[in-house]
Amino acid sequence: MATTTSSTDRPRGAVAGDARPQRASPLLHRVRGNVLLLLCVLYAVLYFDRVNIATAGPNGLTSDLHLSAFQFGLASSAFALPYGLLQAGGGVLGDRFGARRTLVVVAGLCGACTVLTGLAGGLLSLLAARFLLGAAEGSAFPTATHALSTWLPVDRRGFAQGIVHAASRLSNALAPIVVAALISVPGFGWRGSFIVAGGLGLIWSLAWWIYFRDRPKEHHGVDTRELEELGRPPVERPEPTPWRLLVRRVWPVTLTDFCYGWMLWVYLIWMPSFFSKQYGLGLRKSALFTTMTLIGGVFGDYLGGALCDAILRRTGNLLRSRRAGLIVGFSGSALCVLPVLFVHSLALDTACLAAAFFFLELCNSPLWAIPMDIAPRHSGAASGLMNTGFGVAGVIAAPVFGFVVDRAGYPSALAVSAVLLVLGLLTVRLIDTRPLRHPDASPAAPA
Repeated sequence: MATTTSSTDRPRGAVAGDARPQRASPLLHRVRGNVLLLLCVLYAVLYFDRVNIATAGPNGLTSDLHLSAFQFGLASSAFALPYGLLQAGGGVLGDRFGARRTLVVVAGLCGACTVLTGLAGGLLSLLAARFLLGAAEGSAFPTATHALSTWLPVDRRGFAQGIVHAASRLSNALAPIVVAALISVPGFGWRGSFIVAGGLGLIWSLAWWIYFRDRPKEHHGVDTRELEELGRPPVERPEPTPWRLLVRRVWPVTLTDFCYGWMLWVYLIWMPSFFSKQYGLGLRKSALFTTMTLIGGVFGDYLGGALCDAILRRTGNLLRSRRAGLIVGFSGSALCVLPVLFVHSLALDTACLAAAFFFLELCNSPLWAIPMDIAPRHSGAASGLMNTGFGVAGVIAAPVFGFVVDRAGYPSALAVSAVLLVLGLLTVRLIDTRPLRHPDASPAAPA
């Protein structure tokens, strides 16, 4: 089916081929800025729930539950299986029932499942708790993307995705230190760290229910100026999801996201074990070096989102703005991983892995912005389809990485991941950002 670019889906004053710089839509002194801040907190909480197992694993969890590296990888992938499978359906829930109700339920369930992880008594109960957590989180990010699509102008989509994922990466980076500190408390241990983390979701749910509204015009703090700045009226009622069109347009993004997600799962699950096993570091030192590695992702997410929006405002070209971060990100990450495969040096490995993670996270904001570009009215379903690639990567990457580590060591496992980065670079050219044409769209020239 032909696709068109609607004038309401372009930044103000920006058209294809228009190279004049455009002024960014403001966030300060707007309700949308507070909505973005609340979503930053959500992303940080959910990623803390997701990655605290990485630090707990080599520091009590695997020994208490008698798990091998392969079994620990299975426990990690138990989260990713329902998370990946429920992405698209979870996005539809957000599109249909609204981000307010959906995210309140999601955050509460995630908190409860995190507590259950801390109560696990063996491999089966750990698998069950992680499976339920993945199922609960399946709707979270697609629904949050639906909220961002409703509340933010098109020229702030990349920045918004960058800033919320920067918050999640900051949570990734701080989690090893925080979890290590909690584990070190006498009588607290790795189980207590999960129970503390689980309470955060309930607090966020209450704040979201009080403040957020599904339609900007229903929020008491939104004035006419802010509604006009959105550049398009919000959808008043849910529309049928055009699954065939969405799958046809989004599958290249899903494949690219799979390649990105493979390497991200390696960082989220295996970095504490890498430093612990490769260099014999204790709890606190392995946590510190993991944090040093992951902190690069905070800057990568922020700069990736800011960069693609800046290119969009200057050129008016969505495709160029989204592809730029993906190309630089995949190629830079693959190059930075290479020295780790051949040189055994704590300082060099830390620096190279941090740089590789920085470049990897340049990809994140464009990947999440593209579904919003393709299907702004169905951004929950579209982003869910895209993030299915990340979920599937998690199912495969964690146990495969653990399997290779058991038999050939960490350098070989990282080499497999580097190959996936090169594949991701090759898939970028398959991506098309042109928005879907809806039946009520006015005729326009093809983008």
